[in-house]
Amino acid sequence: MKIIDKEQLKKKLTIEIKNPDLFQEALTHRSYLNEHKGYKYSHNERLEFLGDAVLELAVTRYLFEHFNNPEGELTSFRAALVNSDILGEIGSALGLQDFLLMSRGEAKDTGRARVYLIANALEAVIGAIYLDQGFEAAQIFVEKYVLSHLDEVMDKGLYTDPKSRFQELAQEKFGITPSYRVLKEWGPDHDRRFIAGVFLEDELAAEGEGASKQEAQREAAKQGLVKKGWQ
Repeated sequence: MKIIDKEQLKKKLTIEIKNPDLFQEALTHRSYLNEHKGYKYSHNERLEFLGDAVLELAVTRYLFEHFNNPEGELTSFRAALVNSDILGEIGSALGLQDFLLMSRGEAKDTGRARVYLIANALEAVIGAIYLDQGFEAAQIFVEKYVLSHLDEVMDKGLYTDPKSRFQELAQEKFGITPSYRVLKEWGPDHDRRFIAGVFLEDELAAEGEGASKQEAQREAAKQGLVKKGWQ
């Protein structure tokens, strides 16, 4: 059984750790348990569930205190900050992949599935910080590592919903309303994956992968904007 080096984790994340078991769990993927039957810790999905809520509240509180925009715009800002792409990027920059315990098969994956694993682990770590030290410590962590991307989100217009933007431009340029179809789905119920395609009539404009049909559609629209040069 592998025990995560908590001192190294503390240095990487610049946090304090009172209860190391919380962080061991936060960095344990479900697949690791399948290969290590004697492992005494649980996987990180419950902490991920908690961390997702803590992250949303921390971002919401910051946006509420610093922006006077209407609710709809604040919701868009928040969605852009807490999506899997940005969280995966943040988690990778922090080196969470060096601590994450997963199966040999998952460890070999370097594609989008790895991004989601790291994003989920980051949410679980936020949940662990909350339980370990309280909401204010979690808020500080979120402001330091997540909200630091807010300028990028604003400058690049990443808060604009890609499906709405793709539809607007498709109608403007071609008079076509795009449609979406699920092209592939796989995985168990707790870890389902989808690939969706965005179509301009019969033309497959782009594909996107996600943990839900809606997320896959958003990713397809995002990729469509890139491929069409509409960004």
